[in-house]
Amino acid sequence: MSRIFQITGNFLKKTDKLLWALTAIAVIYSLLLISSMQRAGEYNYMKSQLFAVIPGLAASVVIAAADYRIIIKKWYFAAVAAAILATSVFIFGIRVTGTDDTAWIVLPGGFTIQPSELIKVCFIITFSAHLDFLRRREYLHTLPGVISLLVHAAVPMAIIHIQGDDGTVLIFGLIFLIMSFAAGVQLRYFIILLTLIAVCAPVIWSFFMNDEHRNRILALFDIDGNASNDYGWQQFQGKMSIAGGGLSGSGLFHGQRVEYGIVPEQENDFIFTVAGEELGFIGCVALMAILLGIIIKVILNAQRCCDPKGKSVCAGVFAAIASQSIINLGMVLGFFPVIGITLPLFSSGGTSALSTLICIGLVQSVRYHETDDMDFSAIRRGSKTRFRL
Repeated sequence: MSRIFQITGNFLKKTDKLLWALTAIAVIYSLLLISSMQRAGEYNYMKSQLFAVIPGLAASVVIAAADYRIIIKKWYFAAVAAAILATSVFIFGIRVTGTDDTAWIVLPGGFTIQPSELIKVCFIITFSAHLDFLRRREYLHTLPGVISLLVHAAVPMAIIHIQGDDGTVLIFGLIFLIMSFAAGVQLRYFIILLTLIAVCAPVIWSFFMNDEHRNRILALFDIDGNASNDYGWQQFQGKMSIAGGGLSGSGLFHGQRVEYGIVPEQENDFIFTVAGEELGFIGCVALMAILLGIIIKVILNAQRCCDPKGKSVCAGVFAAIASQSIINLGMVLGFFPVIGITLPLFSSGGTSALSTLICIGLVQSVRYHETDDMDFSAIRRGSKTRFRL
């Protein structure tokens, strides 16, 4: 028994304890919110959430103990897994009620998974390997190298777009941009890309967006005065729930709007409204503080890391969690259109929670093995010094 405690103590000592704590607090907070809104329907969201969270926490610990450098070195396993996941959607994909895409697969027992969430983890791994390959061969600052990165990102984005999950496509695009920028891709390439997107915006609006996409954006401006009764209904009701919570809310398990399911998708994309009504402004601030703390800890672990591969992994995890958090909260508060983005670790989405916990495990792996990187750097510097002497 003492041996187990010793191993556990050494493991925690080498990993980021505060990041573990914040992750655990987020999971517990999420389960409380989900158990409260469970009153609104018959489907057991708690069961499906626990079905994902428990394996996710276990996977996070296992991945943290594993060497992230070996994971990146074996990137082709992640690539094959991503290809299988993407292909399976076209064969077994279904449309879940409340969504307008076919990016879900039903598992035995009635559980559903969203493969694009797991592909996101695979993308962070393969893209980190790609960046390292270009960096070691000094192709990262060349046009062919940058184009290869763009093609790498465009493949999963195109596949997920065909599935109809454009919200996830946006997240992939932001992960691509942030990881590339953090790796040192020159600023002029980003300016060129953003300029091309701006020039193509009218074409995207007219030919790549359907009427529902356009109406969701127009609802933000309430041009015809009917936004609160049509495409802006969900956001309007969400803001009503948050405003009704006041400073401290009506109390957990006591929100009437939560109980009657007034806000559509309150268990998923709009879980923030449950916190707003039942825990009030204090609960909302606490939720955002937890997410902000996780994001900051990911950034700090990236700064501590001596290995560019580890920095790339942390940059990808930061991009995924930060972009999802900002977009989700912006959707709920009416600053962004509703595009089906979950709130990391809080929304009732088993696959989303699982993928986020795996990402946390990757960051912890970088932290766990940072001493190996430091020792290697010290040995390398010492060898160069002896050679010069």
